[in-house]
Amino acid sequence: MKNQTRFTVVLLILLSACSTKTISPPQSDQPAAPATAPAPEKPQAKSIHKPVQWSKLPGWTQDDLLPAWQAFVKSCAVLKKQPLWKESCEAAQAMQKPTHAAIRAFFERDFAPYQVINPDTTEEGLVTGYYEPLLKGSRKPSKRYRHAIYSAPAELLTIDLGATYPELKDLRLRGRVEGRKIMPYYTRADIMNNPGVLDKYAFLWVEDEVELFFLHVQGSGRIVFDNGEVMKIGYADQNGHPYTSIGKVLVQRGEMALENASMQGIKQWGQKNPQKLPELLQQNPRYIFFRELPADSSGPLGALGVPLTAGRSIAIDPQSIPQGAPVFLATTWPNTQKPLNRLMVAQDVGSAIKGGIRADFFWGFGQDAANQAGKMKQTGKMWVLMPHGYQAPVLSKQ
Repeated sequence: MKNQTRFTVVLLILLSACSTKTISPPQSDQPAAPATAPAPEKPQAKSIHKPVQWSKLPGWTQDDLLPAWQAFVKSCAVLKKQPLWKESCEAAQAMQKPTHAAIRAFFERDFAPYQVINPDTTEEGLVTGYYEPLLKGSRKPSKRYRHAIYSAPAELLTIDLGATYPELKDLRLRGRVEGRKIMPYYTRADIMNNPGVLDKYAFLWVEDEVELFFLHVQGSGRIVFDNGEVMKIGYADQNGHPYTSIGKVLVQRGEMALENASMQGIKQWGQKNPQKLPELLQQNPRYIFFRELPADSSGPLGALGVPLTAGRSIAIDPQSIPQGAPVFLATTWPNTQKPLNRLMVAQDVGSAIKGGIRADFFWGFGQDAANQAGKMKQTGKMWVLMPHGYQAPVLSKQ
């Protein structure tokens, strides 16, 4: 009921700006702009970008910039269409087998560093990790493989508010039509308790319910079949409900200590409490839909639409950091105080990645990546590198 009320309130706010008096299901996910709609108040920036000298970036001169440069060139497939990025992307794409010195000179010539500052003027934030998991599965359901992976349902509506209001370009509503009403789409609990509602969209089945849940959290992965064949799958869409951390739920219930609320700790809890597991998973109403990716893709596709690079791609809040931008990250290795200072590229987003200084570090594929991602919950600082001519956001004064 809370999610339905939240959806309805947001939808009513949207509709109150429109001059029309009736509503019908949209024919596309690009709603027409009402002729007399007043523009909503522009959201406050989620961070300050403070110009600094290169010397302020800890470890900048020691970092091996080649992997980050290669990741940035991938970003340029999208960024070069934007005037701000066109010149620097053309320069990067023209560099053939550059030396480390040439790459550093390129960034220092074509970009300016800006330290990311939180709205409360603090300079540190949370850095977590994610990875590309491997699950055992099948193209057909069986007693062993009984937990379905679904493609994006055809009836899932996406209402893009940015089509009407550019200030809301990152805000979308999702729902479904029921009779003459637009309703919130099904929650995780709805789908788990009534799997028949999505039967026709099931295209894979896996054996482990907890691993499937964390596949949803990661947003991409690989499915290995009994014959050794491997299928790569990636994010296709989501149901529009907010993300809730089940680790936090376990801590609040007194079933787990905060220091144990990692991915590994939750999996161990699930093995010891199989009867309680379904109810726990349903505490996160968000649900992810997937699609098959090309077998030869170099990595999972991030929100920017380019393959992610292990150890050099991060997910960010696009209302704080521009997607595709190089970001220098100063943090520590998981569960240590050992510095981890390196140039990253903002190529992904995540439902739990919200706020000014907030990053999700992509560790790649494999067990080592899973171990690092599951343990990572560090503090860190961030500097975004932007082309000359960039106008840095500032927080509006109250």
